[in-house]
Amino acid sequence: MKTLLLVDGHALIHRAFFAIPPFKTKDGFPTNAIYGFFTILQKAIKDFSPSYLVILYDTPKPTFRKKLFKNYQIHRPKAQDEMIIQIPKLKEIFKDGSVYQLEMGGFEADDLIGTITSEIKDRDIKKIILTGDKDIFQLINSSTYVMTPQIGFSNAILYDDEQVLKKLQVSPSLIADYKALAGDPSDNYPGAKGIGPKTAVKLINDYKSIENLYKNIEKIKDERVKKILIQNKKDVLISKELAVIKKDVKIKFDLEKSIFTGFNGKIKEALLKLDMTGLVSRLFNNKEKPINSEKKKPKKTNDEQQINLF
Repeated sequence: MKTLLLVDGHALIHRAFFAIPPFKTKDGFPTNAIYGFFTILQKAIKDFSPSYLVILYDTPKPTFRKKLFKNYQIHRPKAQDEMIIQIPKLKEIFKDGSVYQLEMGGFEADDLIGTITSEIKDRDIKKIILTGDKDIFQLINSSTYVMTPQIGFSNAILYDDEQVLKKLQVSPSLIADYKALAGDPSDNYPGAKGIGPKTAVKLINDYKSIENLYKNIEKIKDERVKKILIQNKKDVLISKELAVIKKDVKIKFDLEKSIFTGFNGKIKEALLKLDMTGLVSRLFNNKEKPINSEKKKPKKTNDEQQINLF
């Protein structure tokens, strides 16, 4: 079975930026997000040898979620300038290196990933989603998995439906319903105020969906819980709409354009211009060895010294 690697671009940029020390080129250009991004990506490539690769991004344009709920993600801190400046540079590197990239105004990368995994669900292709965002767990099924990098990036966890159930106590298909009740502080979903995670898990596992829960509201014996659900019904329904990842975005995804046979010389050249000699050595000279596993290590370059802090 061939593998399609779907990369949540901004989620990985954010993870890399805060995990790697703020080192720069000789000219002062920040490179930690770019360095970390390639380190995480190469780990996934070594582990899964994907036949297809596509990197997907959010855009600055307000999404349909922001239009639906004006306070969506309102508490998230503004991205730091030193991270923002690396995003167009990273995109430029991948464009010059012929790596397939997609984005669409009004939607998040999650929605594009959801649409692509849905479009190719009947093909004999395994889908690996590389992200640091656990909201995307809801897309996991028998042919779709989520890989999340750990501190240091030499290790990662590959989630399937069984691991999601163990971690969250609800199956992937019920995550949006769970979040609709429990809320989500990071995205500022309102949820049903007064209903905590444990109660939300029980209700969703019992009734299997928000819609069915409200259809059977009179069967709930706990009067306090019933009252909260009735009073917060509007917020709960909006929260589910915010939480559900779209699978029908009108985006033109071309599987053939995503064929991946490795990073080319233009990417190597771009990384060398950013003073990433150690990274280039791992990407292009030691392909048979996993990241951070060399038995005999050469003299450390500046970027290697910093990554080893983790």
